[in-house]
Amino acid sequence: MNGFCRSLAVSHVHTFAGNPLDRGDAERRDPAWLEARARAPESRYLPLHQLNVLVDAGGEGPRLGWLKSSDVARLEVDVPPVFLGLDDDGVACFAQDISEVHDPSHELNLPGGLSFQESRSAAMALPGAETGILAQARAQIGWHQRHQFCSVCGERTVQGKGGVVRSCPGCGADHFPRTDPVAIMLIVDGDRCLLGQSNGPLVRIGMFSALAGFIEQGESIEEAVRRETLEEAGIRVGRVRYHSSQPWPFPSSLMIGCHGVAESTDITIDTEEMHDVRWVDRDTVRAALAGEDVGLKVPGEIAIAHHLIRAWAEGEVSLTA
Repeated sequence: MNGFCRSLAVSHVHTFAGNPLDRGDAERRDPAWLEARARAPESRYLPLHQLNVLVDAGGEGPRLGWLKSSDVARLEVDVPPVFLGLDDDGVACFAQDISEVHDPSHELNLPGGLSFQESRSAAMALPGAETGILAQARAQIGWHQRHQFCSVCGERTVQGKGGVVRSCPGCGADHFPRTDPVAIMLIVDGDRCLLGQSNGPLVRIGMFSALAGFIEQGESIEEAVRRETLEEAGIRVGRVRYHSSQPWPFPSSLMIGCHGVAESTDITIDTEEMHDVRWVDRDTVRAALAGEDVGLKVPGEIAIAHHLIRAWAEGEVSLTA
């Protein structure tokens, strides 16, 4: 067995990270400032329709499709905008839920090249920093859609501080957007790693990935890595090392990527959760990452699992006795 895992290169800005906006904590506390910026002609609006984002495919490549405040005002939607923050020029940027509009492309009279796209697919083509903006916009719009009523008394809540809180006029409770932490881990044993195929979509597409699971209350990241691996694969894990993290706005998770060192090797699969779990040697993993037909598919670069696997396969994570 391997005594510990040493990460040689742990810095990576994943898809849905790298948001360049200043989230404007001080500005969002001022209702008058927010109202003025929401109407300002220079302010920018990123519309989402049924959580699909507007993309501008013209020019040199796909970019987020920003609208003017006057464009959004013309739609007359009965939903307040979400203040995303300020860009490098100090321009206020908002996300706007326009899901109540039946045909937004027609109502906005969108020119060629502008269209609403599923957010995950759009992120695969957008510049990295813009995927961070998309993650913030989609996660916050989705949260507001799902949390219209107070969980304490059932009264309808109202949005405050540009969208970072919903307050209840009935009982006075404040509700804040939640982020669900998920531990995702590549467990290693010498020259092989542990890959799993959970029941569901991965089975249909024949893909294997790193094991993962939600971190429970009163549990550290390291404890979650060990518990989830033991539950899903029956493998005991010793040393755990952090690698990187990735926002995942479907609906609102933070994927916390780790490598761990196996202390046992006999696999016992939890068949309710997993379809298959197996040890895979480094050469096979490298071939799969290169797109070769070796009977193994691994996640693409949009997913943190890809980078956990690649970091180990390419020696960025070394094992010492």
